Amino acid sequence: MADGDSPLRRLLQQATSPISRRYFVSNGFDGTLTAIGIAIGAYLSGVAEGLTVVKIGSGATVGLGTSAIWSVWEIERAEKRIELREIERAMLTDLSDTRVEAEGEAGRRVNAAMSALGPIVGSLLPLVPFLLEDALLSMLQATALAVLVGVCILFTFGAYMGSISRQRWYVAGVRMGLAGLVVAALNFVLPG
Repeated sequence: MADGDSPLRRLLQQATSPISRRYFVSNGFDGTLTAIGIAIGAYLSGVAEGLTVVKIGSGATVGLGTSAIWSVWEIERAEKRIELREIERAMLTDLSDTRVEAEGEAGRRVNAAMSALGPIVGSLLPLVPFLLEDALLSMLQATALAVLVGVCILFTFGAYMGSISRQRWYVAGVRMGLAGLVVAALNFVLPG
């Protein structure tokens, strides 16, 4: 096997493929907005300890990560089977237990993992300031910092997608970051 075709290289190519990127960014976006909503909601509800916010957010992360991996596992299972059947029809041969089938299965695993990684990163990082509550930050400061971290993550997602699509990365970043501010504002103005 040539160096350019090593298993690690194929894994990295799959992890950065368009579909893996979409799953990671889309679910990371959802996770980040959820974390911002949890942070603001916890503060407005009078949650007194940062650790409680982290526990609530961790529960949401488990749900988001499970949803992301499970749904993509099933979606990709169907899509990879369709792709394999189309290739088999075109080639007039059964491709069971071949490299083509194995690579499809590997792609499915990578896509599911990237799908789960997005909301895990997106929802846990904004919660980190709450670990510093009481020792270094007040609840208000931890909440504000959590929103700032979330907006920065969203900006990064947008800037990345903007740069690979040859858009102005900073404009794409601002557009994504704005969503975090909108979620924060909506939590303040909506009842409940």
